[in-house]
Amino acid sequence: MSDAMKRAGVCRHWLFALLLAAGLVLRVLAQVGYQPALVFVDSKKYILGARSPTSVWAAFDPVGYALAVLRPVLLFGNLGLVALLQHALGIAMAAALYALMLRRGVAPWLAAAAVTPALLDAYQLDAEQTIMPDVAFEALLVAGIVLLAWRPRPALPFVALGGLALGASAPVRQVGEALIAPALVYVLAATAGWRARLLSGTVLTACFALPVLGYADYSAAALHDGFELSNMGDAYLYGRTAHAADCAALRIPADERPLCPGPQAAATLGVDGLVNSADAPRALYQPVNVRLGQLIDTVPLQRQLAYAVLRQQPLRVVGDIARDSVKIFALTRNTAEGDPPVSRWQFQTSYPYYPPGLAGHGPHSVNNLLALAGGGQARAWRPAAAALRAYQRHGGYTPGPVFLALLLAGIAGIVTGRGRRGQGDRGLALACLLITGTAVSVLLGADLYEFSWRYQLPALVTLPVAGALGATALAAALARRRRRAAAPTPSGHAGELAAAAAEQVP
Repeated sequence: MSDAMKRAGVCRHWLFALLLAAGLVLRVLAQVGYQPALVFVDSKKYILGARSPTSVWAAFDPVGYALAVLRPVLLFGNLGLVALLQHALGIAMAAALYALMLRRGVAPWLAAAAVTPALLDAYQLDAEQTIMPDVAFEALLVAGIVLLAWRPRPALPFVALGGLALGASAPVRQVGEALIAPALVYVLAATAGWRARLLSGTVLTACFALPVLGYADYSAAALHDGFELSNMGDAYLYGRTAHAADCAALRIPADERPLCPGPQAAATLGVDGLVNSADAPRALYQPVNVRLGQLIDTVPLQRQLAYAVLRQQPLRVVGDIARDSVKIFALTRNTAEGDPPVSRWQFQTSYPYYPPGLAGHGPHSVNNLLALAGGGQARAWRPAAAALRAYQRHGGYTPGPVFLALLLAGIAGIVTGRGRRGQGDRGLALACLLITGTAVSVLLGADLYEFSWRYQLPALVTLPVAGALGATALAAALARRRRRAAAPTPSGHAGELAAAAAEQVP
């Protein structure tokens, strides 16, 4: 490659290079600011699950992250190496999405702008420094998107690999199960001919199902926890429906009524509290079977209550989910009553602890947990920690209205595929369909159970890309319209022939 060509490449991608450098600097600050890594109270179950995959900790949520990331990495290092790997994944995701957008015709400056949230959003940086499965989930999601959308008509090997990547996300975070829907719709729409559609759809579904069923089989055989991804589904179904319910108007048996919270308790605890708090009705209600002299298992009663709410008050449940789903579009990041605190995902000026599960001292100290994961002392370097907190608190995140604009642009890009369009424009519209559908599926899928700012992270790697592709598709559609308006109109029989020919364009 000549020097001139190299200079042209640098000039073409200068904005992305600048953003990439800024992202690297921020990640270095995070790595040195909190050592060896940040741990949240839920990190404990993944670390213990990595040490003993068949332990009780593996039953609550899928432990694909513990098995595929923590367990192999901790053979060679401590949690600092895990954080470093997650930062590398953050950079790799931005680079892959940038390359995908360039390949699909997005201008370099717009593609660079679209990966800015993935590179610079402080909540993404915090997630990468924290021992939690979110970054691994994002990486698999991005891998699936890039593989499927790399070509306007995805080749069968890309379909297979994309299905495997998306399917592998479900044992990392269970909401990944929802990704089969947008992927299958896209593959069927982007493939020509019914035989090819049938083959591609079958391959995608089979490859998606392989890691899901494989993990479910592991759960049944090794964890003895049933053929499932986790055993928390009923608990969160109860939490969501109990939070939405009007208990006074609900017709339920007397033995279920203590499980239905009053309006103030539901508002204060929120869905997460109704599931996990020691003050939740499901924890406080302990009925006794007098004849047998033993406690009655209330899990079946919780399930029955949830189904009663769904049957009798479905609109209240829908409204409750809808109110949570629009929180992502708020201008600032705040904690609504009953929601998990947003401060959990914000940098602090000192090393954060979460007692009683993870305290600074004692048998449940962070340092004891770090010792199980290869050693190291929990510490924060205040200059870097303070700089990251100031950055995050004063604009270093993606505002909600930007997400809304990007979502609308992605939807508009889908609409450009209707009517008479060229194959290239149809390809852009279908790419918008895949990525916008993926964003909606994973975000709404999480909101079905509970809202958490942590669960909004996939928006950073989906909605900006959907918006950039949608804006490109809209610009192309407007340019075509201007060209048609400026072109001389054929008259008579020749005009009718031209119009008929235009109708035949695929």
